[in-house]
Amino acid sequence: MRGERSIKVAASPDHVYAVVSDMTRMGEFSPECHRVEWLEGASGPACGARFIGHNRGGPISWSREGRVVTAEPGVVFAFVTEWRGHDSTRWTYRLDATKDGTTLTESYELLWAPWWMRAVDHVTFRRRQLDKAMSQTLSRIKQRVESLSAGTID
Repeated sequence: MRGERSIKVAASPDHVYAVVSDMTRMGEFSPECHRVEWLEGASGPACGARFIGHNRGGPISWSREGRVVTAEPGVVFAFVTEWRGHDSTRWTYRLDATKDGTTLTESYELLWAPWWMRAVDHVTFRRRQLDKAMSQTLSRIKQRVESLSAGTID
């Protein structure tokens, strides 16, 4: 299972990267992830930095540990979530410079899940949920980055 969504942002790739790579702010943007904390002394987006994300979907809440796998300012930021010793899902934010700013693309790829989790994902239309959530996340990131670029605080 994989998915991808893009949005145009009227700001430079460096400005967009500063927002998307600050994982402690993900709760402001994502309809599913409500809080992220750095682990093991990590304090920012560097390869190998570990974190825990706290999520909720309807009445269900869960937490997942993960680590940053790519951190190239202004270009790409990616992390994997882990489940029972496996890299489970890879999330990537790719930034492509345009004449008017940046095309920000969020994508995910399911790397590993037990058979029963894949079955649950299928019957609950998880892909559709994730696609909708990515669109909401990107819209909120765009709004925040553009308000910062305009010098406003919200």
